Amino acid sequence: MSCVLTAFLLSFHSMTEAKVTSSDPIIDTLFSTGAHFGYRRSKRHPTTSAYIFGAKSGVEIFDLEKTKASLQKAEEFVRTLAKEGKTLLFVGGKNEARDAVKAGATKLGMPAVFGRWIGGSLTNFANIRARIDKMLDLVSKREKGELVKYTKKERLLIDREVVKLEAMFGGLVPLKGMPGAMFVIDPGKEHIAVTEAKKEGVQVIALASSDCDFSKVDFVIPGNDASRASIAYFIDRVVLAYEGGKSNNQETSSKQ
Repeated sequence: MSCVLTAFLLSFHSMTEAKVTSSDPIIDTLFSTGAHFGYRRSKRHPTTSAYIFGAKSGVEIFDLEKTKASLQKAEEFVRTLAKEGKTLLFVGGKNEARDAVKAGATKLGMPAVFGRWIGGSLTNFANIRARIDKMLDLVSKREKGELVKYTKKERLLIDREVVKLEAMFGGLVPLKGMPGAMFVIDPGKEHIAVTEAKKEGVQVIALASSDCDFSKVDFVIPGNDASRASIAYFIDRVVLAYEGGKSNNQETSSKQ
């Protein structure tokens, strides 16, 4: 079944009323995670029009054939990034994205922002890195018992500072310099991060729904950026792509 026919059927049946399947397992998975759902037409950004198939009950539906093609293009870029040993910064502070962003970045040992983006994280990176290093130094001293020379009140204040720094910058510990690229969930919400990335020449991959400006993203993946299942699926695909590129690089190096 073609994606056009699948989307046509979907416009008349919700997923709970009828099971719509295609011959493409990727398209099927995209359907099952709800990746096809955008927002209402009133929220549509003009740059997303080419990726919209139609609408159901006022909610716009993405053309999943185009979503699949965009995903594969992004995956190829990620594999190249991994082969070159470059860092991929994950960004997703919305509630639906935090756990998946943290898990994906942790699996790869990559930096991540899964809370509020701190302005200057890229454009003022030297200062941000200094604060991260300060946090690591305080944690190290605490673990080694080197803070015993301070009063109880001073140690309490240090502990509070460490907690604050970890909440702000804990996910950025692996970031030693400018990342090779940034993977963003909802570039509309994370517009400050995207703007900083563009200023620093960092390419942006993004899972973006129909309310986002696609022109601000280098590798856009049109899809539902508000569903936990959808977000987790796309993050898993990006993680697998990076692992695949890294594995290929290691195999090539071992043969030389």
